[in-house]
Amino acid sequence: MSVADLSFNQVTKRFGKVVALDKFDLDVAPGEFVTFLGPSGSGKTTALNILAGFAAATEGDVRIGDRSVVNLPPEKRNVGMVFQSYSLFPHLTVFENVAFPLRLRGTRGAALTARVIAALEMVHLGDYAARMPSELSGGQRQRVAFARAVIFDPPVLLMDEPLSALDLKLREQMQLEIKRFHAQIGCTIIFVTHDQGEALTLSDRVAVMRDGQIAQVGSPQEIYDRPNSQYVAEFIGRTNLFRLNAGQGGTWTIDGLGVTMPPVRGANATNTLLSVRPEKIRPVDSDEAGQVSFDARLTQVIFQGDHVQYEAVSSGGSPLYFQDYRGPGTHLMKRGEQIRLGFDPGDAVPVARDVA
Repeated sequence: MSVADLSFNQVTKRFGKVVALDKFDLDVAPGEFVTFLGPSGSGKTTALNILAGFAAATEGDVRIGDRSVVNLPPEKRNVGMVFQSYSLFPHLTVFENVAFPLRLRGTRGAALTARVIAALEMVHLGDYAARMPSELSGGQRQRVAFARAVIFDPPVLLMDEPLSALDLKLREQMQLEIKRFHAQIGCTIIFVTHDQGEALTLSDRVAVMRDGQIAQVGSPQEIYDRPNSQYVAEFIGRTNLFRLNAGQGGTWTIDGLGVTMPPVRGANATNTLLSVRPEKIRPVDSDEAGQVSFDARLTQVIFQGDHVQYEAVSSGGSPLYFQDYRGPGTHLMKRGEQIRLGFDPGDAVPVARDVA
């Protein structure tokens, strides 16, 4: 399998007066799995379409390996593509669907048969070669689409929300399959999704997009644990956001909690919020040294099997969320219960407040 790096250099895309992509810059290493994550209208699919050649950039350059591809048609870019809707030929068998890219490139006979069989075996569909797409489940059709996209050894594979049409359990199964495929074939993958869990599960890096630009790019752990803005903190998972006020002696007062804490590096009461993930907040029996602790009342209890999600309101009137993973000795708390909660100051991350 061939592998290539790729780069977007100051890429802008305008549709009339609408700027869908705005001076977009990103370098992707060979073999890297990068996800474009964002809501509808954030520019993620536009960036993918420009890379694929389905849309032309208004300005800027796109490179795959050492060559610019902005003036090349899609078929000359040598990239694989997996679509949301599978896009299989309904009148062709599974074998012929997967063989199609090879036939276009002039491969015939025993060489074609061997490569198709190998691709179908890779996606665990070796016994399905003679079936029609209508005889397959959604997950099986997506595997056929994947095999077809990689059979000609593209250095770059593009995936446009390929799992969004699947139900939750099958989607989770396919996420693991895609990770396995990537480890096996090793090509560079650009994956587009609006599903944050999908992005965190699959990616080497995540580019969180907003208004045609990258709001933050980093590893899944970096994006989740150290978001750089209110937008990223709220888009990636769930979080608690607290306003800060400067207190006495260099301390901070947290609005709605009625407590103080030592200064947090990078925080500024004028334009900064504190982000605390729900799993970082926990019930405490009493005030613990070095912890930020406060009183609260439970307003909602949501049982999730391995963990319980709680909604609460602090004694100062601030709504918040926390979760408790079930284990030996844990018990299910009840709505209306008065509790003491706390978190480690080191788990509070300053994030830039969105400008209204």
